[in-house]
Parts: sequence; structure tokens; C-alpha cells
Amino acid sequence: MSEDCCVRVIVSPDHRESCMRTIIGIRSSKYSSIESMTAGNMPTVWFDSWRQLAGVLSDENRELLRLIRDSQPRTVAELSQLSGRAASNLSRTLRNLEGHGLVRMHRSADTRAVRPEALSTEFLVLLG
Repeated sequence: MSEDCCVRVIVSPDHRESCMRTIIGIRSSKYSSIESMTAGNMPTVWFDSWRQLAGVLSDENRELLRLIRDSQPRTVAELSQLSGRAASNLSRTLRNLEGHGLVRMHRSADTRAVRPEALSTEFLVLLG
């Protein structure tokens, strides 16, 4: 399977209103230089391989993103209860998703509480 592809991710900061679109790509020799891509097709988030993309956008992680969007948990502990996942594993997953721009973690200045916000919940893979 060729690794020359782009993945379009629909990002919705306000889940009830307008959608903002971001393009995600897989690094390959075809896109080794910025000049090789037009501005309209330039990925803003990159994965190093199909395996990495599949891990980040696994069924379990996409379900977690939808749960965050729908339930709007106030803390990671609350999300842990809703999802049935251990808080330590959940925190690691959320950091990974945050690193790829799919989740924003809102840290309280007054407490240690962290509120997750899903930025992306729908994914369309474009091969070509």
C-alpha cells in the first residue's frame, strides 16, 4: 500500500455550529519539501506511518472522542467513570490525542482538574 496520501479531518470547535477543516498527512518522500504541495492541500498535522494513524484514530479512540463531545466531562476522572477506562491509561491516551491536535486539555489554574475537549470527531480518509 502506498504511503502517498492525505487524510482530511473535520474539526468542529463548536460542535453544534460551523465546522473548521484541517488536513492530516502521512509523511512520505512525495511531500518531503513544503514547496511540493499547494497551499490548499498542505497538511497541518502529520503522522509518520499508517500504523501511527491507525493507532491514534482507532475505533476505541474515536469512540472516546465522541463520548467527550457528547457528555462534556468536567474532569479526566469523570471521563474515566463514563468510559470505564483507567484514569492513568486515559491520561496517556488524551496526551497522545492532544499531541495530534484532536483534543484540547483545559487545565484549571486553581485546582489540578483537567477538562478534556474533543476538537475532532469525524474523519474522512482520502487516498490518492
